Amino acid sequence: MRVIDAQDTGTIDKHVRATAEELAAVAADIDRGRVDPDGNYQLLRDSGLLRLLVPWESGGEGLSFLAYTKALETLATGDCATALGFNMHNVAIGSLCETAKSPLPEAAERFRTWVFKEVVENGRMFASATSETGAGAKLGHLQATYRAHGDAYVLNGTKSFVSLAGIADYYVVAAREEGSSEAREVSHFVVSRLDDGVAFSDPWDSAALRGTQTARMSLKDVRIPRARLFLGVEGLSLFKLMREPHWMVSGYMGAYLGIAESILRLVVRLLKGNEHRRASPVVQAQVGRLAVELKAARAMVYSAARLVDEEKGSLEANTAVHAAKYCIGELAPRLALDAVRICGSGSLRTSEPLERLLREAVFCSVMPAKPDECLEYVGKATLGFNMFDARNFNW
Repeated sequence: MRVIDAQDTGTIDKHVRATAEELAAVAADIDRGRVDPDGNYQLLRDSGLLRLLVPWESGGEGLSFLAYTKALETLATGDCATALGFNMHNVAIGSLCETAKSPLPEAAERFRTWVFKEVVENGRMFASATSETGAGAKLGHLQATYRAHGDAYVLNGTKSFVSLAGIADYYVVAAREEGSSEAREVSHFVVSRLDDGVAFSDPWDSAALRGTQTARMSLKDVRIPRARLFLGVEGLSLFKLMREPHWMVSGYMGAYLGIAESILRLVVRLLKGNEHRRASPVVQAQVGRLAVELKAARAMVYSAARLVDEEKGSLEANTAVHAAKYCIGELAPRLALDAVRICGSGSLRTSEPLERLLREAVFCSVMPAKPDECLEYVGKATLGFNMFDARNFNW
């Protein structure tokens, strides 16, 4: 197993770049269905990258949200699909990692210790299982349920678009209390892929991002011990999301930047083989615009991530991540279309990655939070609405 030196930023950056290069070598084959994505995730396990967010004191690397965003960007330049799958592991454990310096009640402390041990010592991979058909990822509209039963909880429901289906070891499942009239009271539970009653469909036949291994997850009378209630507290999920929405809203941002960067790099490479177009002032101006727009989006994303590190949970940080998600989510697909216009139809040959990047970029604007949801949040915050009031938080 290759091991990265904890808290050695230079070593981590070098290691992430090397991993991205290995991912790039098989990205096209996975996209075309010639190779299963399992090998990429085994690479992430073996590399030690699963512990990037786990606190230093618990054996991880303790990366900040900004450092993680940059690492995810680098991985996505190798393969966006694997980077997005990797992000789901970190979405599942990220908020827990951020509690490192906070004392917790005894049950929550035991839960946190268990999760960190599973990741660091046992190489376990986590994933998020929130979205449902018709509800998306909005916690206030979920239909999956749980009920207490003796020393356990029993879960029932169906989750759609679960990444790392059958690959991750654990899934953080969102569910509301069975029979509760208050649908907004949602809790999260850690479900093992080996638990009785857990099943996955065949992978989603998507136009792109095959490497995320996304499928439907069904839970039928899944019984889990009470110790696997997230942080040991029921009804905490919506409150925590409302206070600190950055993982759900903008954990993807680095991956979107990676797509956009890959598109710009490809434009530059393709134009190097066409000196006539490369010498055109019109083309130069078009490429200049792409570069400026990407630099602006990157500055916005990095600024928002830095605010999360410095003022996590503040209105300024929460508004910034919504604004940044909107910006990069809209930019990536536009860059892909512009790249086709600049480089011509020849750039869409299947031997070139642009047609794959074009398909992948489309998904940037449909993953949560969607563009209209981001703008709604920013608009409400700008107009002075209390965004810590659940009635104003549309989740």
